[in-house]
Amino acid sequence: MNSNVTTLNLASIVSHHARLAPQKEAVVLGDSRFTYGQLEAMTNKVANALAKMGIGHGDKVALNCPNLPYFPIVYYGIMKTGAAVVPLCVLFKAREIEYQLRDSDAKAVFVFEGTDELPMGSETKEAFDKVDSCEHLVVMTKELTSPSPIEGHPTLAQVIGGESDKFDIYPTAPDDTCAILYTSGTTGMPKGAELTHLNLWSNVVTTYSIHLPMLDFTDGEQKTVLITLPLFHTTGQTVQMNTNIYGGNRVVLLPRFDPKTTLDTMVAEKVNFWVGVPTMYWALLRYAEETGYDISGVKDNMKVCTSGGAPMPVEVMREFTEKFGVRVLEGYGLSETSPLATFNHFEKPSKPGTVGQPIFGVDVRCVDENDNEVPRGTRGEVVIRGTNVMKGYYKRPDATAEAFRNGWFHTGDIGIMDDEGYLAIVDRKKDMILRGGYNVYPRELEEVIMTHPAVSMVAVLGVPDEKMGEEVKAFLVLKEGATLTHSDFIDWCREQFAANKYPRYVEFRDSLPIGNTGKISKLALREEMASHSHN
Repeated sequence: MNSNVTTLNLASIVSHHARLAPQKEAVVLGDSRFTYGQLEAMTNKVANALAKMGIGHGDKVALNCPNLPYFPIVYYGIMKTGAAVVPLCVLFKAREIEYQLRDSDAKAVFVFEGTDELPMGSETKEAFDKVDSCEHLVVMTKELTSPSPIEGHPTLAQVIGGESDKFDIYPTAPDDTCAILYTSGTTGMPKGAELTHLNLWSNVVTTYSIHLPMLDFTDGEQKTVLITLPLFHTTGQTVQMNTNIYGGNRVVLLPRFDPKTTLDTMVAEKVNFWVGVPTMYWALLRYAEETGYDISGVKDNMKVCTSGGAPMPVEVMREFTEKFGVRVLEGYGLSETSPLATFNHFEKPSKPGTVGQPIFGVDVRCVDENDNEVPRGTRGEVVIRGTNVMKGYYKRPDATAEAFRNGWFHTGDIGIMDDEGYLAIVDRKKDMILRGGYNVYPRELEEVIMTHPAVSMVAVLGVPDEKMGEEVKAFLVLKEGATLTHSDFIDWCREQFAANKYPRYVEFRDSLPIGNTGKISKLALREEMASHSHN
């Protein structure tokens, strides 16, 4: 290693606060509370155990764990050795885990033993047995001192038992890979987005600085973030966990989102900052409305909420802001951009329906199919460049070259930028419906349909049609007690939309499928429709 290389290791955010204030709480889950000093000691023990396994700079280590203190302990421990973390979705089956272990060249995998509903341990063991290049499986048990439920594989307590709580962090270079996040993208098998220490570090620092004006730090007290988004996902990981550890704040974890537990935790832990996807905001609103939940304890402490992952319906944002009395700021990004790329900044008024302006160090444009920037107010593909953009897809030079045409990362999202540089995400390229030669953008329809007094949730998709190629279909969940007929809804839509746009089909449902990250899963709806058409 060149001793003149400028070093930058993201895990030093733990060590920094362990030096400054080791007694401050870092990670909280119910009665489990880890101070910064304890988090530093535990991550060092993990790093020493990994070094003993022969794992270090340039290696990959997979982590399959829900929102438990184990996640940050192992996550930062891996980074300290100079290895890269490969977080796995906790809902994965053995086939999906096997693919990512093999594709990422993971040398080891740490897995939470799981539950009856979430059999992560057994699924990971099945995958591990098929991947010869993955040499170590370490089990994180429900109780730290419990015996291993997977025969022949040690527990985390066993591998770190005799290890020192001191470790010299490996001096990674800014361009070294820090994490590989798998993203489904628009085509084919999931691809691993290689994020460097600089990618993640720059995004963490900028995300923190964006929230500074909203969280008053002059009182010297720690602020508290609640994480209900999964930590294996980029938003929970960077915007919440890494950013708040960098700031020396308290990180409160919830392994599973449900409205009551979330509201109760917000009150009990005096939560100041929360990030949710639109479906979570919707669920909190409906729960508070239907049960008469006293939200005054939430309002007393909550300073700012952020929404990401999918565009927030304007109606949901308006209702949440009114009821909870807190500003909801929307941002936008992808796994490939670490994730944050644009944000409704505190200094500027928010424009509902937009995801704000580019963050510091990031350029954003909307371009046509020839990569020429389109005029403001015109639809185009969103392209991004900046310190936050990944170095590429792991072992996929062709996919990387395709994504980085002309020096900009192509997102596959369709956006409109206004004269002030505010970006609105109007659709995914792949979600666009081609009806009789006309482009129909589901996002535009969903925004309007959400204003219907009877509608609680909506997803709009294209369905095959002999005459038009594709026809427009709306899947609706109605508000409790509301009634609406097919014909009344379609008549209403006919008044709202041009003749080439309005839905010709509607299906009423009790619920819509929700994906791993809490967003409405149009993929699940498409697969369901495809299976019905083959029956």
